[in-house]
Amino acid sequence: MPYRPGGYQPAAHRATVQPPLTSGMATASMVLGILGVLGGWCLFGLPCILAVILGHLALRETRDGTRSGHGMAVAGLVMGYVFVGPMIAFTFLVFFGSALGAVTPTPTP
Repeated sequence: MPYRPGGYQPAAHRATVQPPLTSGMATASMVLGILGVLGGWCLFGLPCILAVILGHLALRETRDGTRSGHGMAVAGLVMGYVFVGPMIAFTFLVFFGSALGAVTPTPTP
């Protein structure tokens, strides 16, 4: 068999498509929403409030499609909104209840 000039056959070029990066704010919103559901009452609703704030920022970030994570942002928002109201009410009851108890005179026997 005669030798063919040119060496090896050129490799086929493969086009690789890279998926869009996931929004970090969407991930944080979902994680904080889960923390708010599991133990937000002992943290005075702070994870729920942060989940709502980061969820709205993540929705804005994922709107145009350059970042993924829209579903995680929505999940964080839902968990945050469902539990933010009761957590804020609980916080006010604890703080104002204790302040009211400290100011109200108690009769001495």
